[in-house]
Amino acid sequence: MKTRNLANPLMAIVACALIAGCSNTGEVQEGAAVDDATVMAGDTTGVQAAQTQPVAIPVQNPPDALNDPSSILSNRVIYFTYDSADIRAEDQALLEAHANYLAQNPGQRVLLEGHADERGSREYNIALGERRAIAVSRLMQLLGVSDGQMRSVSYGEERPAESGHDDGSWALNRRVELVYRRPGQS
Repeated sequence: MKTRNLANPLMAIVACALIAGCSNTGEVQEGAAVDDATVMAGDTTGVQAAQTQPVAIPVQNPPDALNDPSSILSNRVIYFTYDSADIRAEDQALLEAHANYLAQNPGQRVLLEGHADERGSREYNIALGERRAIAVSRLMQLLGVSDGQMRSVSYGEERPAESGHDDGSWALNRRVELVYRRPGQS
């Protein structure tokens, strides 16, 4: 049997993006797919219906995604509540995006800089910044990032993002910054 070349972009999309079989009625049900053998044999029953269904195709983030202001990866700061190293629920998606990027780019390295606000002793704030950086590192490891891709450092209160002495400034100083390094940089 002679196989057809999948040069037609529609056929390639259908063959790659859909994952289950067609129903007996010839219509594509939600979550159903046209398999490669069906497409290669020329049977495109249900392809029209499949075109109208949204299909999520995993796309790798190109290395320049870090510098794209419209990319979630351009946000590289995780904030913390007062006297805490617990990662907030609202930062989960951001860390997942960075973990996915790092997992897809194994040569990329990131420095996790832990920070604290000015309240507390210098020693306490260094330890708190370290706990925050370690919390981010552990979550990213669970999400598939290699330990060798990350390094942690704590600056405590020494490098504030805001120099004010109020709740707004302190909230911006309680953070972990993700600082990407070019491959080969330490």
